[in-house]
Amino acid sequence: MYQLSEEHEELRAAVRALAEKEIAPHAAEVDEQERYPVEAARALTAAGFNALHIPEAYSGQGADAVAACLVIEEVARVDASASLIPAVNKLGTQPILLSASEELKKQVLPSIATGEASASYALSEREAGSDTAAMRTRAARDGEHWVLNGTKCWITNAGESSWYTVMAVTDPKAEKKARGISAFVVHADDPGFSVGPKERKLGIKGSPTREIYFEDCTIPADRIIGEPGTGLKTALATLDHTRPTIGAQALGIAQGALDATVDYVKERQQFGQAVGQFQGVQFMLADMAMKIEAARHMVYASAAATERGDKRAGFLASAAKTYASDVAMEVTTDAVQLFGGAGYTRDFPVERMMRDAKITQIYEGTNQIQRMVMARHLLKG
Repeated sequence: MYQLSEEHEELRAAVRALAEKEIAPHAAEVDEQERYPVEAARALTAAGFNALHIPEAYSGQGADAVAACLVIEEVARVDASASLIPAVNKLGTQPILLSASEELKKQVLPSIATGEASASYALSEREAGSDTAAMRTRAARDGEHWVLNGTKCWITNAGESSWYTVMAVTDPKAEKKARGISAFVVHADDPGFSVGPKERKLGIKGSPTREIYFEDCTIPADRIIGEPGTGLKTALATLDHTRPTIGAQALGIAQGALDATVDYVKERQQFGQAVGQFQGVQFMLADMAMKIEAARHMVYASAAATERGDKRAGFLASAAKTYASDVAMEVTTDAVQLFGGAGYTRDFPVERMMRDAKITQIYEGTNQIQRMVMARHLLKG
């Protein structure tokens, strides 16, 4: 049958209950104070929802890709910033799961699975955002070590994470730039590693975004992920696995905004009746719910496709991320509209949700880039 398994539905119920009780009460304050959602981090870790995708062999739960999306969706429904705890743990560890040696997996993954540590992903640079192959961060082999120099930007949860998956150029003379890039795992305690000040952002203010710096940052030689020159291939394969999670985050934000709006229009009185009784409002609600439902199916289908290694997984991941994030922006904008003047104030959550939704159209590949990726898949047949 075409439906989620009983285990998936039980997981959703468990995460929703936790999110409502432990995360939602702090969401407005986290945004207002622009602070890391420590309550959410503690609650998610205690429940085992911080990185449930990590396999059992590395002290994790080995949950499937759909389960990972369900956790992110339900947390994002109340606080998008908090949803980045499980989302970025998946993003930061996916290259290790895909390409690292068994020894490196055993060194890094268990501490993240248990919540003792967390992971971030470092690909972007100021002059190499969508053009990833133009990155300037360098890594040079020096005996039993690699030495990194450069700067990465827009690093989600930088300063909170202990481990960083970093892409750097190891062969500047490579005929194809993409084949001169390698992937590494850097620890926050490695000499020569430091983090910059927090970016001042429109949304997801509870999740710190910083630059990270490598100044003769020295790491053991065995911290390379896979073979030299395979880093960008691993990075792009990673995004096929993680773009559905951004779709899930967007989906959660949209659902949270719709839930708040439905409650509001049933209570708000105008012209002697609840606002929700007006047909124009009902049409808006119907459109919001319809698009959310379509996005939900795309997100789950794309997650399942990556899980089974479907040859269309890359296309579906880009499609789900793009559609769900566009829907989140549209739904949250309509939510603010339906709240009227109240929606423009910080007394209600929809203005925060609208601000949080915007980033889902930008990070892990802008929606313009996603459309290029999809078109490339189509033209290749």
